[in-house]
Amino acid sequence: MELLKVINIGLRFLLELCILVIFGYWGFQTGSNNFMKILLGLGAPILFAVVWGTFLAPKSPMRLEEPWSFLLELVIFALTCWALYSTGKVDLTVAFGGIYILNKILMVIWRQ
Repeated sequence: MELLKVINIGLRFLLELCILVIFGYWGFQTGSNNFMKILLGLGAPILFAVVWGTFLAPKSPMRLEEPWSFLLELVIFALTCWALYSTGKVDLTVAFGGIYILNKILMVIWRQ
């Protein structure tokens, strides 16, 4: 059981890294010109990293309390799914969202 818990935490880390990649991909696909593509492709992942590190990171001094941390996390993952969906990657959106939901359910059950 402990091995599954470690795997679940590792999966959570991979999901967070995927958010960076998805926001970057969305930005480079969405921009109307080269300047906007670079701005969105680099700016969106940086903005996510700052928000996550400030309000959701486990060791952050400004970490939000429940239920606010869960709500912000839900908003971030929902925006990530929207960004991926808006680029036309419907199958990846469903897979990413499903994996997140399963991961979150296991985190709640196992109190991670």
